[in-house]
Amino acid sequence: MQIILMEKVANLGQLGDVVKVKDGFARNFLIPQGKAKRATESNLKAFEERRAELEKQQAELLVKAQARAEKLEGYLLQITQKAGPDGKLFGSVNNGDIVDALKSQGFEVAKAEVRMPEGALKQIGDFPITLAFHTDVTATISVSVLGEA
Repeated sequence: MQIILMEKVANLGQLGDVVKVKDGFARNFLIPQGKAKRATESNLKAFEERRAELEKQQAELLVKAQARAEKLEGYLLQITQKAGPDGKLFGSVNNGDIVDALKSQGFEVAKAEVRMPEGALKQIGDFPITLAFHTDVTATISVSVLGEA
């Protein structure tokens, strides 16, 4: 299916690109979330009329994401969990726990913005965690998991 991207999509293209993607990806993800529209004559014409407005919106979102990333870059977040004597946690620290801890510190972060490629943290220690605020803007924080008896 041919689509017009309404914003930058990672590993796919920039705002305004006409790309071919699988039908399911377009129908189930890109179009419902407003990231793309079908590449029809009328949609192409309407997009060209609104292009400047959409580019301005994307630039504003990028500036806001950069400001949020600057506040959090290098931040040390401490989370305390019950742990055994060998340093293994009873349970784990997942992205929801990180979001809750950041909210208690006064930072607004969504669960979907927390990137944990190795999965939940199950040991005591310091771990680098990436926060993706925009396709071009990321911040790395350090999560220190402390054990309690």
